[in-house]
Amino acid sequence: MSFDAPVENPHRRLPSVDVLLQQMPDALACWGRQQVTVALREELAEIRAQISRDEAPEIDVESIQGKVSARLTRNNSATLKPVINLSGTVLHTNLGRASLPREALDAVVAVAATPSNLEFELETGVRGDRESHIEALVCELTGAEAATAVNNNAAAVLLVLNTLALNREVPVSRGELVEIGGSFRIPEVMQRAGCTLVEVGATNRTHLKDFAKAINSDTALLMKVHASNYQLTGFTSTVPEAELAQLAHEHQMPFVIDLGSGNLVDFTRLGLPPEPTAAEAIALGADLITFSGDKLLGGPQAGLIAGRRDLIAQIKTNPLKRALRLDKMTLAALAEVLKLYRDPDSLVQRLPTLRQLTRSRDDIAAQAERLLPAVKKSLAPAFSVVLAECSSQIGSGALPVETLPSTALKITPCSGADADARQLAQALRLLPLPVIGRLHKTSLWLDLRCLEQEREFIEQLGGLRI
Repeated sequence: MSFDAPVENPHRRLPSVDVLLQQMPDALACWGRQQVTVALREELAEIRAQISRDEAPEIDVESIQGKVSARLTRNNSATLKPVINLSGTVLHTNLGRASLPREALDAVVAVAATPSNLEFELETGVRGDRESHIEALVCELTGAEAATAVNNNAAAVLLVLNTLALNREVPVSRGELVEIGGSFRIPEVMQRAGCTLVEVGATNRTHLKDFAKAINSDTALLMKVHASNYQLTGFTSTVPEAELAQLAHEHQMPFVIDLGSGNLVDFTRLGLPPEPTAAEAIALGADLITFSGDKLLGGPQAGLIAGRRDLIAQIKTNPLKRALRLDKMTLAALAEVLKLYRDPDSLVQRLPTLRQLTRSRDDIAAQAERLLPAVKKSLAPAFSVVLAECSSQIGSGALPVETLPSTALKITPCSGADADARQLAQALRLLPLPVIGRLHKTSLWLDLRCLEQEREFIEQLGGLRI
């Protein structure tokens, strides 16, 4: 009679956590004992589960250490990272909208790394106002008497209405009851602000008499809202700002304009489609204006409120103001961006948003010609790459129907399969510096309007996994 030799239980061959820890000094120094221990236990648990399913995982010390190191690297890698925006939308909400100029970045680093005089007056040694770092700049550039700032324009509108129209009525044209990003709608913002919306006029036509009829003893203010993300055409009519301002002032109430994206310069002088400026709104009689900092202004995310000194003073005393206030890094960045507007001659080159918006098609086409050979080489023979004229969008609700002429690298799979184009788009997104393009009709379009990292783009093409 013969007996088979007993089969060794693979579970018994697994090294212990303590043994593995002793052999991972570099990982301990980098990640710390607690984190490495958790990762080891998770990896060992997965191996035990594989063994229980009669699989044959690698259970030697070196293999386990490698997997644990990879796990720790993944767990600690940044989830918020820079990307190359070749989507064709300059102010892309999902990609962080405006890129900041070097001056703003340096200012953020300076105040983030050390204590600062955020709310401290250096001359007198007493507590100061954090908005003193930007208020005079906003007033200088808009013509307003005073200004304040919060974390975005929706918050600015909310704060204005909650301060000046709580439990009262606010007439707004039906054609201006817009929905902004993330499905936030003006009527809902007004409801949360504690005021009552009074719709006036029709969707396509609103007249001054419509506002006049809506005014009563419960009316707090008149408001005009920027038509973000869409434009009415055809048989339309809106009430000019100056007429609304006059009507409001006749009834001794404020006139508020929500400019949405906001703008501080004459776009037509830059060869761009016309867009109202903040200074024009103040000059036309607005008592308060609200606008974004991270759209056409080209700064960090912020909502600016500018206008009459007495109204700004009221807004600053609202308890919501503290909940919505800006931090020191945003204020530092915003101040430096606003300073750039003092020198219109150098503004376009120093401010990334305006530099990208005003970039000529000839310049973009020349860049496309330079890139074409390298991109073709990296993607051959599976894809064809050609230059194609295209139109860039401004984005983020600014000038919604206007486009800018541009040039793209149009990449089409030779197989003609949409799945291959999608696979390439994913491969580009998984590069160390992710590249974001636009899929359209089985082709991947890389609009080069915003490409300022040309060398980095070319150097990493060899790492494409397709």
